[in-house]
Amino acid sequence: MRVKKYIVDSMPDALQKIRSDLGKDAVILNTKEIRIGGFLGLFSKKKIEVIAALDTQASTNKAKPILKQEIKTPIAQAQATAASVLAQISSVAVLEEPLPYVPDVILNHMPPIVVDKSVAKDDTVLTEIRQMKEMMSKLASRSQFTAVERHPILAALEEQLIAQEVSPLIIQQVLDRVDDELLSSGDELTASNVHAIAKNYLLHLIKTDASKYIAADTKVVHFVGPTGVGKTTTIAKIAAEQVLKHHRKVGFITSDTYRIAAVEQLKTYATILNIPLEVVFSPQDLNKAFAQLKDRDLIFMDTAGRNFRNEMYVSELHALLQGRGKSETFLVLSLTTKYKDMKVITDNFSKFNLDKVLFTKMDETDSYGSIVNLLNDFPLKLSYVTNGQNVPDDITVADEHAIISLIMGATSDE
Repeated sequence: MRVKKYIVDSMPDALQKIRSDLGKDAVILNTKEIRIGGFLGLFSKKKIEVIAALDTQASTNKAKPILKQEIKTPIAQAQATAASVLAQISSVAVLEEPLPYVPDVILNHMPPIVVDKSVAKDDTVLTEIRQMKEMMSKLASRSQFTAVERHPILAALEEQLIAQEVSPLIIQQVLDRVDDELLSSGDELTASNVHAIAKNYLLHLIKTDASKYIAADTKVVHFVGPTGVGKTTTIAKIAAEQVLKHHRKVGFITSDTYRIAAVEQLKTYATILNIPLEVVFSPQDLNKAFAQLKDRDLIFMDTAGRNFRNEMYVSELHALLQGRGKSETFLVLSLTTKYKDMKVITDNFSKFNLDKVLFTKMDETDSYGSIVNLLNDFPLKLSYVTNGQNVPDDITVADEHAIISLIMGATSDE
């Protein structure tokens, strides 16, 4: 095997060099970002290290002609049959029209494969056949979801969940659970029974025994999130709760000096609640800010809602979130955000050891499926939801039962 390492500016550059040096049969073994040059880690340039290889033995074997008298073994016949079936399945999978549900039809009707005992121990071939069957099963399951005609009650449930923007995978899990429980219990398929099973399953996905409130021994609470989700107003609402209801001494720190009037907005809330406010312009200002607020029971830190894809912002935010006593980090997301974007945002902020998620603008949408999707995809805990701009009123601790009821809607029996 011939192995070669490349240091390039981009993947297209790497691919061009690999094709030129190793040919079209080369494969990429590993890629990683590195930094080159600079002084003491500064001003270095980002590069990509790519390791590629060419299997010279495979290339030799590929060029070897097949003799006419060469006879295929049963194992070779099995491999050829499997490859043919996979080729057919792959060609069907790209069609725009949905496929009917035909589980294991092709495998069940394949001619029997007689394998000699001397070659029955060929684990590689058996593994390939097993993987092929799993792939066919997944394709069939995906086709079933789009093409099978369901009972009207199940179809209504599916339409409701789709309208609430619940992910297709979770919808299929809900429908499977309904099928399993009705089959095992022998209960009649009614709207109320289906509704109850589906509701319990969705509740199971988001329900947690962990406290939604800020822990009593937490010293610092960080709020992170993208632009426009209402972090500053939300911080003021929770601070008011801590001051008026729990009688805790609260302090504010804000690093949101990029948005026009952001500091003034938080300063107004701080004045109303009689809370001290410290403004930091860089991570170096944090020590002074914490020293000024050392007598506070709880410190709320408002971070700038800048572009989460910007590497400089991410690096700066990471420095701002360095621990000073026990802390919690809340991710603030708007329910008006598309789940596709919400997922990318959460994935990017997950490097900051997120603890809880807080959803804003619940009053500005009638679609809540993204809550289930997010809590199913990420190890986050529900905390609060906001439903208006009024401080401190328009915030409440998230109620899983209420959220699932909104997603499910009413049944025809109710």
